[in-house]
Order: sequence, then structure tokens, then C-alpha cells
Amino acid sequence: MSATDHSRAAGVLLLCRAEPGRVRPSAQLLNEPLLLVPAGEGWSALIPGEDSWRTEGTDLATATAGWAHALAVAEPWPVVGLWWDAVGAGFVVASGFRRTAVYAWVADGTPIGEESAITALRARTGLDPVLDGAALDGLTRPDADADAVARMRGLLAVLSRTGLHLPPGLAPGVPADGLRASAGALPAAEAVYWPGWREAVRAGFEAADSGRLGAWTRGPRARALGVGEVVAGAALALWGCRRGRRGAAAVGAVVLADGVLTLAYDWWRGRGRD
Repeated sequence: MSATDHSRAAGVLLLCRAEPGRVRPSAQLLNEPLLLVPAGEGWSALIPGEDSWRTEGTDLATATAGWAHALAVAEPWPVVGLWWDAVGAGFVVASGFRRTAVYAWVADGTPIGEESAITALRARTGLDPVLDGAALDGLTRPDADADAVARMRGLLAVLSRTGLHLPPGLAPGVPADGLRASAGALPAAEAVYWPGWREAVRAGFEAADSGRLGAWTRGPRARALGVGEVVAGAALALWGCRRGRRGAAAVGAVVLADGVLTLAYDWWRGRGRD
């Protein structure tokens, strides 16, 4: 795709398959101006401001892929990032440490993506491989009556089968300022902000002890988890620094810190029992 298009037609939506309360900690680590809103059963939507991708100094597809990857890398739920501008539209799907898949259409709806991205979207979001797969395949075939925005609407119609339901005003083709105005008017909308390193690390520490993985906070499992987080977090932080991806670097640093804290907590608890 071409360089960043700053026209009023440009917009980005980051769709996370998790409730807002579970999305908020990861969203804070992006250190970007974001609005967080519920988006149906088990889904949330994040809306970045236009200045976010201007600051990134790159095209929308690359910026969206970076945000989606940073949001999903340390979480069990996937992220589907949608973007559109004057020259086209597309989606990315990120899940854990797996490769972020990208698909796009030019403005007139001509597909220019790889079929593997459609397969990744179906698998990572839990869509039916037969019924939903057939609907997704239709978005990859030539269609003179469907432009890029229409393709995106078709994509959302398929994702709605998993419970996704975007609030009014959040739709492909709406410019960034329109998206944020619509999201900001919702009673459940909240602004996401960077809480600072101390609070971020504290949240990770508390989550490790009281979350679903609470049984992994001590003993051999805790040590294995801590070592894994240290290795993965260091790798992600290094990758983010080398590529200039602030969000990925921040997530990597927090994953690294959480791993260190997991190991330290296991040691401290074990020492207390001696």
C-alpha cells in the first residue's frame, strides 16, 4: 500500500475478542490515545486517534498490524485490526506470538491479499470452517459491485456470527474523528491511558497471583512460566526497539518484568516456607 494517507477518509478499529476489563491492561501499554468500548458479546473495540498513525510515520496497514500484535502478544485472545483510507482497506489478525496475518483490498474492491490470512482469521477467531469459511472466501473473489468498504462490511457481517456487534457510528469508511466522536458518546466508553511503569508492573504482579493462572505462581510451573516470560519479553522488547515499535517494546518490557517478578515471587514464597 502507499504511504500514510491523512485524508478524512482514513480510520482504524482494533477489535479484541475479550471484555473491556481484560483488554484495558494491554491497551494501556500501547501508550496511545485510545477509546475503549464494548462491541458485542465477548468483544471490545479500541479506537485510536488520527494523530497516532501520523506519529508512527508509516502506512495504516503497518501501524494497525503493530498495534494488533502488541495487544495480542501476551494474551490468550485474538485481535482483528481494520483499517481504511482513500486508496483501500484491509484487516490484520494477531494472536499470541504467531505471525500477524494481513489482507487488503484496493479502493475498487480488488483483493490483493494472501489466502493464508483468511485461513488465519477463521481459525484464530473461532469461525466455522465450512459455513463461515465459504462466506470469507467470497470476499476474496472478484466482485464489480463491491468496493473496499463493502468488503469490510461483509467481513464484519461474518464476524458478527461470533458475537461481535459494533455500536452505531463505528463502521468502515467513517473517518477517525467520526469514529472517536461516536465512541465518545457511548455511556460505556472510556479513555485508555498509560498508568506508568510502577502501576503496570503492579497490575501484572497482582494478575499473576489472583488470575486464572493463580496455581502457576509457585513451584515448578511458576518457574517455567517466569523463564518463558523473561525470554519472550526480552525478545519482543528487542524486536520493538529495533523496528521502532513503541507499543511492542513496551509490551515486551512488561512481559519481561512480569517474568522476573514471577520468579522472584516464587523464590520469596519458597523462602518463607523454609
